[in-house]
Amino acid sequence: MNIPEELFYTKDHEWVRFDGDVATVGITDFAQSELGDIVFVEIETLGQSLDREAVFGSVEAVKTVSDLYLPVAGEILEVNDQINSAPELVNSDPYGQGWMVKVRVADPTDRSGLLTAEEYRNLIGV
Repeated sequence: MNIPEELFYTKDHEWVRFDGDVATVGITDFAQSELGDIVFVEIETLGQSLDREAVFGSVEAVKTVSDLYLPVAGEILEVNDQINSAPELVNSDPYGQGWMVKVRVADPTDRSGLLTAEEYRNLIGV
């Protein structure tokens, strides 16, 4: 199970990479493996300002549909267009080409509710 040390995680299995006041968000390797083959990603929140834990989209796998929860409050600046035509990138490269959105974070210093890699490993039992 790939859990990069430099990222932050949520109990809902999203990951966050901070770069100043912009955060890149995706789902974890654990989440994509539990969901199975992802066939569609729907994110229609571009340009919207959302609260932490608000639903910003959904992923559809062969066997289920799952909501995506924003791990930080902020404005959705960018949606990864690649995953529209190639949703399998979320399975094959969840921390790279399979990212979901970029968010201008309302408070770049606020890490409340986020887990370190070690805390996330403990949560999922690996």
